[in-house]
Amino acid sequence: MEKVSVNRMNARFALPNGSFDFLQFKHSNFFLKYPNPNLNPSPNPNPNLLRLRRLNCSVSDGTVPSSVGATDSALVVKKKAAEVSSDLKGTSIFLVGMKSSLKTSLGKLLADALRYYYFDSDSLVEEALGGALAEKSFTESDTKGFYESETEVLKQLSSMGRLVVCAGNGAVTSPTNLALLRHGITLWIDVPVDLVARDVIEDESQFTPSEIPISGSYPEVKDELGAIYVKYRAGYATADAIISVQKVASRLGCDNLDEVTREDLTLEALKEIEKLTRVKKMIEEAARPF
Repeated sequence: MEKVSVNRMNARFALPNGSFDFLQFKHSNFFLKYPNPNLNPSPNPNPNLLRLRRLNCSVSDGTVPSSVGATDSALVVKKKAAEVSSDLKGTSIFLVGMKSSLKTSLGKLLADALRYYYFDSDSLVEEALGGALAEKSFTESDTKGFYESETEVLKQLSSMGRLVVCAGNGAVTSPTNLALLRHGITLWIDVPVDLVARDVIEDESQFTPSEIPISGSYPEVKDELGAIYVKYRAGYATADAIISVQKVASRLGCDNLDEVTREDLTLEALKEIEKLTRVKKMIEEAARPF
């Protein structure tokens, strides 16, 4: 198998010949190996072939745990995903918006339903730079270099198919990164700031310094998150569709936003993806010569 040595973020994926292609991303403190997502995953993938370091990449094995009460909803999600898959044709899905537990769980469930691979782009950048502390130091000392690192990760992910990528705020900060998102379908997962603030208070460890570089009481965190939301909102709005927690709650008649489940949001995402793929198909058919 051909291997590639990589310095810094100048990583290039090598696609060797064979029944299983492997992509490699290497840094002095980071080595991630995972199967080529452009190949259809086996219903029962060989665990020896799915060698993943850390938990930055996951591939569905068809067994995502769910509560008993969510079983019916999960089946509806899988049915809708099966309907969407044929027209989607392996197109990758990029999720933008403020990081939250809802955005992450939606991404993982969507990947499972579509039999895609799941990535968190910010986690990849963090690992490539040597961990959270090294990332924070690098961000503070070389902001331009950090942004270039984010772009390099997006460049590689956008060149592949069959991915669901939870993208960080860096994905919507430059024309270059926004253009890379155009290689797939982009969804803005619009989670209210107060829910994101609660996530930060309950578990700061799930956020990297580049994502949520703040701490303090709930009101302080909420205010700072509100400022971050305003800063990146225009970038989020370039997405192909918006999955709004508040709108889904309103349509379902939920009095409390906590009643909206990841299955509800994933189903909404699949419906939007279905609309987008149908429009694309109609445009392609209209462009064919008579």
